[in-house]
Amino acid sequence: MAFRSDEDKVAYWKENLSLLVKLLIIWFVVSFGAGILFVDVLNQIQFFGFKLGFWFAQQGAIYVFVALIFVYMAKMNALDRKYGVNEE
Repeated sequence: MAFRSDEDKVAYWKENLSLLVKLLIIWFVVSFGAGILFVDVLNQIQFFGFKLGFWFAQQGAIYVFVALIFVYMAKMNALDRKYGVNEE
């Protein structure tokens, strides 16, 4: 992986870390927030016959985590192409 300049290298890692922080915040809010902190409020809502707080704690957080992996993959591929460091 060869960057065109040191500025590109710094910008690439800055964007990479920014994306990572955003995705980790989403993961935290979904897994900890929906599964633990807001479970009583979410349990007032039914989802496929289950209380929504229970569903997020048992299934929803896993689905969101897998979706975040695919989002990270797509965004990083775009970022690699933007800075000319993609594998072809």
